[in-house]
Amino acid sequence: MQRILIIATDGYEQSELTGPRDLLKKAGAQVTIASLKAGEIRGWDQKDWGDSVPVDLTIGEVSVEDYDALLLPGGQINPDVLRMERKVIDVVRAFDAAQKPIAAICHAPWLLAEADLIEGRTVTGWPSIRTDLINAGAAVIDEEVVVDGNFITSRKPDDIPAFTNALMAALNMESAD
Repeated sequence: MQRILIIATDGYEQSELTGPRDLLKKAGAQVTIASLKAGEIRGWDQKDWGDSVPVDLTIGEVSVEDYDALLLPGGQINPDVLRMERKVIDVVRAFDAAQKPIAAICHAPWLLAEADLIEGRTVTGWPSIRTDLINAGAAVIDEEVVVDGNFITSRKPDDIPAFTNALMAALNMESAD
């Protein structure tokens, strides 16, 4: 069974957490949600606050060795808050150092830039962060999913099926479609 860690906080784009989470669980993966605080975190659903999801552990409790991949949902608020947290950036760097898949969608590639991991890499992301990604040294292309080594990036909620399938392929999982 593949074990996937999702890191998110209040303001994650609801569909970008729940969509991949549900598809991964349906395919047999164990999915764990880590956040800055215990309890629940609340999603952002397009134009207003959405549903909450329970947090399984805090960032300080994460052990990278316990997981096969990292999934970073977007939303504007979520990755902007997370990229200011050193422990989050350290976890992202540890997944990369272990060459484990890191899947980041929408605004979440900001975390890859903050961790100084995208120089010379090819990625995609939400249009408003593309200049930031270029300034961090990445080649940015506009495609629904971009795979470069252990990085899997996508642009928006419409890309969730391709994004999740690319992560499953990186983990040699069969899609549950």
